[in-house]
Amino acid sequence: MTALGFPSTNRDWIETLPDPALVADPKSDLIETANQRLLKLLSEAGDDATGACLSSLFKGQMPQLVSITDEALERGTAWSRDLSLVTGDERSIAVELSLSVFMVAGEPRLLMLLRDLDELKARRERYEINTYHRDGLLHWKRIETLFQEIERKNHLILEAVGEGIYGVDAEGRATFLNSAAERMLGWKRDDLLGLSMHKAVHHSHRDGSPHHRECCPIYRAFHDGAIHRVSDDYFWRRDGTCFPVEYTSTPILDNGQLIGAVVVFRDMTERRRAEDELKQAIEEVESLKHRLEMENAYLQEEISAGHNSHEIVGCSSAISAMTERIELVAPTDANVLISGESGTGKELVARAIHNASGRSGRPMIRVNCAAIPADLFESEFFGHIKGAFTGAVSDRVGRFELADGGTLFLDEVGEIPLSLQSKLLRVLQEQTFERLGETTTRNVDVRLIAATNRDLQSEVSAGRFREDLYFRLNVFPIESAPLRKRPEDIPPLAQLFLRNACRKFNREPLELSRANVEALKQYSWPGNVRELENVIERQVIVTRGHKLSFDLPRDNAPEGVTMAAGDTPYRPVNRPLTEDERQSSERQNMVNALLRTNGKISGAGGAAELLGIKPTTLASRLKRHGIWARDYRDQCDWVGSSAANQQQGRQARELTASQ
Repeated sequence: MTALGFPSTNRDWIETLPDPALVADPKSDLIETANQRLLKLLSEAGDDATGACLSSLFKGQMPQLVSITDEALERGTAWSRDLSLVTGDERSIAVELSLSVFMVAGEPRLLMLLRDLDELKARRERYEINTYHRDGLLHWKRIETLFQEIERKNHLILEAVGEGIYGVDAEGRATFLNSAAERMLGWKRDDLLGLSMHKAVHHSHRDGSPHHRECCPIYRAFHDGAIHRVSDDYFWRRDGTCFPVEYTSTPILDNGQLIGAVVVFRDMTERRRAEDELKQAIEEVESLKHRLEMENAYLQEEISAGHNSHEIVGCSSAISAMTERIELVAPTDANVLISGESGTGKELVARAIHNASGRSGRPMIRVNCAAIPADLFESEFFGHIKGAFTGAVSDRVGRFELADGGTLFLDEVGEIPLSLQSKLLRVLQEQTFERLGETTTRNVDVRLIAATNRDLQSEVSAGRFREDLYFRLNVFPIESAPLRKRPEDIPPLAQLFLRNACRKFNREPLELSRANVEALKQYSWPGNVRELENVIERQVIVTRGHKLSFDLPRDNAPEGVTMAAGDTPYRPVNRPLTEDERQSSERQNMVNALLRTNGKISGAGGAAELLGIKPTTLASRLKRHGIWARDYRDQCDWVGSSAANQQQGRQARELTASQ
């Protein structure tokens, strides 16, 4: 007998118990005896349960069994409805356990009573029905059923909601979850109920750093009684992955007491992805828009620069030889180096090559290397991203990128700093580059045409120009001959410039006399075609009658040349100018610039850039002199080939008639 009065080996007393019962050794986990009610519950006969493991009756529930056993050993008794009895045919029976500890030979034994919860429920319902019938409370039963039906419908509503919903008590333990919450969190409802929701789904930030419970807005809701809305947070799934959420934590009050919170959350993964894709698309559109705007600006410049920009005027052998070389190289993608003095029309040659090439459908982007500050060369060529340097407030497309598929014309290429020449060489070799401040490599398909008035071979010898870059540029050299070496081209050029000037200045047509032509041919023209055009324009402005006179130094006039009647004698070029002459010279200089830029004032290749002054300063002076830039746009080109020959014939007839 033990201290409780139970025999240690006689099972008669256990058979007297009204419920299924067993005695087990908690240390060895062995069942020492069990009554027939238990065996019946297990669907077993005889004494088969004796000697079996106690834990075998509660398969898969070892943590709960250990917990209630420890509680009984510590307190002497324990009670639980958290375990299910597993029968021999693998059926699971929810049971109510009552445990009591007694001693046998100084060792603890467990007396365990097991009650079938379904049977208890049936007994209770039978009792309640009898009670209702006995006391006349069937009406209240119907009311209870009604409330149960309302609760069931509310549950269905929660299940139908697309957002995840879960509730927590004042300790943060899960009290309910809907199906959407199960699906998003990866937890089953039964596995999560009673667990700390913060530890399960809200324990860390996205970067893995701990999210402390005291900082959790969900916990604050049932501490401060306020509704907390969070739009940028992350929940963790059971598999260890996280997903972006927005949620609202609303406190639950019972008679004024905070007893928990209900959390409604939404998975923001798809929205975030859509937002990121939209942001990327907007950035791409903005980048494309910026590029198209810049291309449009360059194309507008190309359109406005219509003066002699498509065909070459002249009948000299130098022009013929140059035209032949243009026809040879234009269909290829070979790099071309155009050399020649300033004003000989190197850009005109470049445009002729581009227009005769397969790239004519794309723009020819011109870069005046002499007009770019040294510290802006890289940005001008390759572009930059926002923040690449002070003042870079937005992304900028470089000239190479703008010329993709077309031609890049580098005027005055000898002015490129030595430090940038290696990068330029790399782009020419690999057709790849990076914007300033960016690591992304971009591919381009650009044909390069360069022009210079320097002797690049001498620059290479002096160490101011890379030899490898020189050889890369000089694949196909073309020389633009100075005007003094082709005097036969002066008459058609002068006639073209005179006709255009009269039209733009609203003058009646003027004619060149033979003496005029001879005077023009006797001058060496150090400024070449550009200077010839300027001189013609100036004379149209200052001439008051119908006869032109040219005040040119006779630096190469042969002896014996006489001036025709009415021609003004030559004067030294370094004599002092009167105020009227100075004003006229200033006016003519601005007119020349507008003629060269086709009426463009500002921007790359504009008149202000040619004159070396600010666009606002030029605009003010033009206004003071009554000059309108629009009058100098859309100059007509004077073509060579057969049209030029016909024009020369007309000139000869006109000169003969004027004598």
